[in-house]
Amino acid sequence: MTQMGTYCKAYSIQRFREFPHWTEQTENARSETQIMEGQEIETPRQLTEESFLYLQTNFVVTDGIFMDEHIIFDTITPAWEEFCYNTLGFEIPDQVRSSMQSAQTA
Repeated sequence: MTQMGTYCKAYSIQRFREFPHWTEQTENARSETQIMEGQEIETPRQLTEESFLYLQTNFVVTDGIFMDEHIIFDTITPAWEEFCYNTLGFEIPDQVRSSMQSAQTA
């Protein structure tokens, strides 16, 4: 079953590509339905400069809002976390952080 995270934030793929150690697991991109010779075929969508991806609270980047589906980047290092905070300005809102902490203690 898919897991909906508490919070995620969408960024242009161009922003993620600024990270020097960025790699993309493009085979995990969401599927798109295309009609080829009268048949519907599911293919991974192409990630282009106009694509948006989602940064999850665990610092994984996904192609969709679910934190455990369509994972594009999951090499979590201190340098990656620093990039997310300092370059992207990623911050979990206080209200969300409070509810996350309450859920962990319950």
